[in-house]
Amino acid sequence: MNRRAFLASLPLLYAGRLFAAPSAPARFLLVFLRGGYDAANVLVPVSSSDYYETRPNIAVPRAEALALDADWGLHPALAQSLHPMYEKREAAFIAFAGTHDTSRSHFETQDAIELGQAAGARSYASGFMNRLAAELGGRGAISFTNQLPVAFRGSAQIANVALNMPATRGVDARQSALIAQMYAGSPLGSPVSEGFAARDAVMRELGDEMIAASRNAVTARAFETQAQRIARLMRGDYRLGFVDVGGWDTHVGEGGAQGYLATRLDELGRGLAALGAAMGDAWRDTVVLVVSEFGRTFRENGNRGTDHGHGTVYWALGGGLRGGRVAGEQLRVARDTLFQNRDYPVLNEYRALLGGLFARVYGLDGEALARIFPGAAPKDLALV
Repeated sequence: MNRRAFLASLPLLYAGRLFAAPSAPARFLLVFLRGGYDAANVLVPVSSSDYYETRPNIAVPRAEALALDADWGLHPALAQSLHPMYEKREAAFIAFAGTHDTSRSHFETQDAIELGQAAGARSYASGFMNRLAAELGGRGAISFTNQLPVAFRGSAQIANVALNMPATRGVDARQSALIAQMYAGSPLGSPVSEGFAARDAVMRELGDEMIAASRNAVTARAFETQAQRIARLMRGDYRLGFVDVGGWDTHVGEGGAQGYLATRLDELGRGLAALGAAMGDAWRDTVVLVVSEFGRTFRENGNRGTDHGHGTVYWALGGGLRGGRVAGEQLRVARDTLFQNRDYPVLNEYRALLGGLFARVYGLDGEALARIFPGAAPKDLALV
């Protein structure tokens, strides 16, 4: 037995806690909502009078929010998708999550999250998901994006396939064979052959219906149409994946229980539910984490929308999840608890909570977690 297999067979000990190694091969999919979605209108703080006073036009009414507990409700657009998963304990929400980056710039904050590096560090040569892939052996990772995202940059080999790729190939089968033959026997022989094989597998599954948005991310509607095909790949050879979904920058005309945001949430929710169903038995060993670069301002603006904020809410989904709850450190939602008098604070720093999640999902030890998230202390939320 090699060292990695030996370590994986042992319980994990860090921060004074003991965790059992996973019993089955795990799958992890990161869904990045590009644009900074309005978390306060998804996980609705129904017990906060300030929420309703500062959002006279776009607040989700208490009577229409789907009750989760005494403090939180769920947007009604998710009634047929995420809410049933929540009731089955296959979904959880992590409130007051995010990064300590305060630039409120889409690109700055997206990059900071995808790099996953210590404060003050900024090397674009290494993203946290590539470092995770390396710790897992460097194979079985795929990015459903037009270009390899910052999160997957690094030394590990990552299959990269755009969901909105054209149905016709730029290189046909004869040309592929010639190129593979040219590199045969060289150090690039295996990567070239594997790359063509990955492309062929994905081309069989994915069409060209996708519309690019937000760093060429697919729309929520497009994600919904392709979710089952993503699942077919993720339950096969690929166990670590990334997909981004755009269209969440709601400065104008956001809407409340109905409207623009509600429509996007309906589409995204149906896509996530379809993904879970299509994973079949593999759903038991799958974790999907939905993140965004930041939340939105607590108050609505003059255009009945919301501006760039800070803290947000992450969503965790999976058949083996310990869900049915709002997880992580929390506080009372009110004007006097806002960050800089305008935004949700970040109480559950993303590197810490991801480190704790990866420890449970993959059985990684403290040294491995430190390589993925340098300088971060893992925070266990017992999500799996």
